[in-house]
Amino acid sequence: DPAIADKLEAVAERLRDAVTFLPLKDRRFADRPADGHTWFMSSLNDTSIGDGPQHLHFPSDSSKGRVLCLKGRHPHDGSWNYYALAWPEALPRDATFMGGLTFVSYNHYDYDNIWHGLSTVFPFVAWHQGHGCRRPPERWVLYHWGEIRPGMAPWLSKLMEATFGKPPSVEVFDKIKEDGSVCFEEAVVTRHNEGGMSMERRIEAYELLRCSVRRYCNLSSEADNDGNKVNTIRLTLLMRRGARSFKNASAVVGIFQRECNNVRGCQLTVAHSDDLSFCDQVKLMSTTDVLASPHGAQLTNQFIMDRNSSVMEFYPKGWLRYAGVGQYVYQWLSSWSGMRHEGAWRDLDGEKCPYPEDDIKCFDIYKDGQIGHNETHFSEWTRKVLSEVKLRKTEDTVPKRKRDPTGACACD
Repeated sequence: DPAIADKLEAVAERLRDAVTFLPLKDRRFADRPADGHTWFMSSLNDTSIGDGPQHLHFPSDSSKGRVLCLKGRHPHDGSWNYYALAWPEALPRDATFMGGLTFVSYNHYDYDNIWHGLSTVFPFVAWHQGHGCRRPPERWVLYHWGEIRPGMAPWLSKLMEATFGKPPSVEVFDKIKEDGSVCFEEAVVTRHNEGGMSMERRIEAYELLRCSVRRYCNLSSEADNDGNKVNTIRLTLLMRRGARSFKNASAVVGIFQRECNNVRGCQLTVAHSDDLSFCDQVKLMSTTDVLASPHGAQLTNQFIMDRNSSVMEFYPKGWLRYAGVGQYVYQWLSSWSGMRHEGAWRDLDGEKCPYPEDDIKCFDIYKDGQIGHNETHFSEWTRKVLSEVKLRKTEDTVPKRKRDPTGACACD
């Protein structure tokens, strides 16, 4: 009936006119940008299913069937980029429609540091797993404070490629006219990293990441020709250059080598992650029982180790007093990924802060300081950790063969 068709079109026109674009970054919440609905898409509230990640899903019941639309590609001010919800039958007149699944990521820090990057993409992995890994994303849209970002660290990109089966395609809307909008067939938005997830779901998602990277790097169950034998303990000293490196690296290596030599079957590897390819890092971590390393992004690799492996962490002077809760991120990661964080050593020696002791500017002095060593403490600590690892391996009644890393990648 032409009359009915005209009425329907008139309704669609009104719905198009009703689409309202709001700033991605809401400055009204600048004093609490990461709380609750955050300052990113602040008019929308997250949902969570079965102790999974907090997220926004479009279209869904909570969006009343509306899809997500975005406008703008400003790289320096998120308040000049916009979002709106629209019914699929009444998209904005200038809208470009993008099919498939789109992941829209909010990062309060950056995508170049692999720890901050992993924290940001992790909820997408958990969401994907919780939905049976039904299909990978066609594209990613990356935001920092509402500002669009063109890519992620190469390590992070490889991790996502291993998990989703193809390299991440990062959309920057460079083919969209400046005042045009984009609407997505399906979109998932996350704003809270691991927040709200149960420990069980976190461990499951890290297990998916672990087996995915091992499969991607073609690591067989006996990749090192030695399996996970009870009489073999692999100790890896993952070093840094520059900031938070050891002042006397050769002395530290000597301590670990001496203690390793005193344990039958112990093998020490000394490496710098920035000398290794992605798959070289995966192979190294897959064959590591004890990881010892200064505080830093290279510790993000720890989740690739077999569950129940050990982590030893080292800090320069000043971190305990000035660094805040962020200094514990790798301890949290150990817990979330099923590792054993064996504690930390904190250097008490170093240059004196020229400011009053309670001045936060002191952290600028200490943040990237080098780390000394205490031979007695390092020796006793390493001896204790190696002894406990050997005991766990001895008492483990499961056949001492590495589980096939490709067998745990099921997403059901």
